[in-house]
Amino acid sequence: MTHSPPPTPRTASVDVVLPCLDEAAALPWVLARIPAGWRAIVVDNGSTDGSAEIARGLGATVVHEPRRGFGAACHAGLLAADADIVCFCDCDASLDPALLTPFVRAVHDGESDLVLGRRRPQGRGAWPPHARLGNLALAHMLRRRTGLRLHDLGPLRAARRTELLGLGLTDRRSGYPLQMVVQAADAGWRVDEREVPYRPRTGRSKVTGTWRGTWHAVRDMRTVLHQPPLPPRTEETAR
Repeated sequence: MTHSPPPTPRTASVDVVLPCLDEAAALPWVLARIPAGWRAIVVDNGSTDGSAEIARGLGATVVHEPRRGFGAACHAGLLAADADIVCFCDCDASLDPALLTPFVRAVHDGESDLVLGRRRPQGRGAWPPHARLGNLALAHMLRRRTGLRLHDLGPLRAARRTELLGLGLTDRRSGYPLQMVVQAADAGWRVDEREVPYRPRTGRSKVTGTWRGTWHAVRDMRTVLHQPPLPPRTEETAR
């Protein structure tokens, strides 16, 4: 017997930020999985395969961010959002954005301030060993830094837009997702994680597909862990 996911809260507006760099093959599947009533914000980070045009043709809002970097794309999407709750999801079909529905409900109902997806690999090649080891090491360092007992720093997540802007995130590279969690912990947020299936991505990874890419990501995140807490900001100064 199958169970339908719980309905999306009707009183909360939701934007889903999708950082995108040459994801033309994955976009149709990803955008088709956005829950009804939510807005997809595809942040094109310099694609040369027509990703922006495909996304626009499928009804997504397209934002162009010329500065290369995962954090630059994510933050551009956050600044473009105007919904009560903002979600983040990779645009490579490794994660199903429909899985964000219970994340949004938890934030909307006040159970959590930030919900993260704990990735569970589905199928061969979904999560290369070197990328998984790097993630585990960072989760351990995060626990020592903040006390949060998280197992994954994955990209599937949800939180309230105004509060996210108030964190004053400054990283514009691979450290952005970690800085979000560190700043949230420093601000006393309730941070939770939920298991989600993690599929083999469509196309080649720009970060964790190689040892070099993983090393650069870990280096960026270690830098974040050694930064002192940032002062809180208002929605305007975060821009």
